[in-house]
Amino acid sequence: MNATRALQVILGVSVFGALFSGVLTYSELFGASAVACPAPGAPGTVFGYPACVYGFFMYVGIAVISALGLRGQTRAPTPDGRVSLTAAEHAPD
Repeated sequence: MNATRALQVILGVSVFGALFSGVLTYSELFGASAVACPAPGAPGTVFGYPACVYGFFMYVGIAVISALGLRGQTRAPTPDGRVSLTAAEHAPD
C-alpha cells in the first residue's frame, strides 16, 4: 500500500468515525437524555462530557490532518506507484 492509498483509507475511516460519534454526541447533548445529564465526574463522563464528544473532535482532527496530507502531495508518483512524503525531497536545492 502506498502513502496516498493509506491516507485515503485513514480519511475514510476518520470521516465515518466523525459521523458516528457526531450522531452520538448530538443525541447525548441535545436529545431527550440531555435533560438528565450526569454531574461532572459521574461514571461515563470525562470532565463532565460524554466520551463521544472527545471522540468526535479526535476523529475530526485526524480527518483534517489526513486531508491536508493528501492535498500536500504535489510530486508525481514514481513508475512503481509510490509517492514520497519526506520533507528532504521537497526541500529546495
